[in-house]
Amino acid sequence: MQRRQFLFSTAVAAGTFSILSKRSIASILADPTYQFKLLRNNVGMFAEQGGTIAWMINKEGIVVVDAEFPEQAKHLIAELQKQSQLPFEWLINTHHHGDHTSGNIAFKGLVKNVAAHENSLINQKNVAVARKTEDKQLYPDTTFKDTWKIKVGDERIKAYYYGRGHTNGDSIIHFEHANIAHMGDLIFNHMYPFIDKTAGASVTNWAVALEKAQKKFDKDTLFIFGHAFDPQKVTGTMDDIKAMQNYIEKLAAFVQSSIKAGKSKEEILQAKSIPGVDDWQGDGINRSLEAAYQEFSTT
Repeated sequence: MQRRQFLFSTAVAAGTFSILSKRSIASILADPTYQFKLLRNNVGMFAEQGGTIAWMINKEGIVVVDAEFPEQAKHLIAELQKQSQLPFEWLINTHHHGDHTSGNIAFKGLVKNVAAHENSLINQKNVAVARKTEDKQLYPDTTFKDTWKIKVGDERIKAYYYGRGHTNGDSIIHFEHANIAHMGDLIFNHMYPFIDKTAGASVTNWAVALEKAQKKFDKDTLFIFGHAFDPQKVTGTMDDIKAMQNYIEKLAAFVQSSIKAGKSKEEILQAKSIPGVDDWQGDGINRSLEAAYQEFSTT
């Protein structure tokens, strides 16, 4: 009941009812297993299982950022089609991981174009070939290197690539008019992150990328995060970007100093927390330590 009231109150506060139908209001009150809500202007979010999705509906069409898994993507599509019968203009992937792109296939025959960073496409293809799941993919047909932009109705959407971070193909998708930026998995909000060294991740440059993001966006920007320890905190502010940067920098400093002090990999992996970081939670600290050790023990 508390969660249902939270979603209802959020909808009222955000003025969601201006575009949502009576059926949509009923679906919110029915307390679905997923989050589907408007955030600002015509841009909203969806979260069920996997990486958080951003969506936009305006008078020209629908844009979606990330796709979770096939079943969850179908839930999203159904919700969006309750709001609008306009076409799906773009599906944009922040990066290649399956919890962000497996659901692409649900958009086959619906969406006009799929976009992603050029490395994200390469990674998605490589993983599909290795897992023999090529028939379950809807690959991006539009790629970019550093920046990319489109205009859909009154919304300008721009993608930024700041180099290697969580993978070597993470992009930030900014809805400029709404001033909402989807950070993808560059942000695991107060949650130990997955650092995918097999896909070119860089602990060192991840912090640099987050620094660039802070310079690019402003205090009024609303951010959508790929993941969060608290499921209700997959959106946030610049303070959350700074906190993630602090985590990555403290992780790098701890592992580098430990290696310099002659500690073995096994000793480093015994750490239960990162010095200077007291607000990161959940399982997975070993993933961070392992990735950082791999990076810094070879430099």
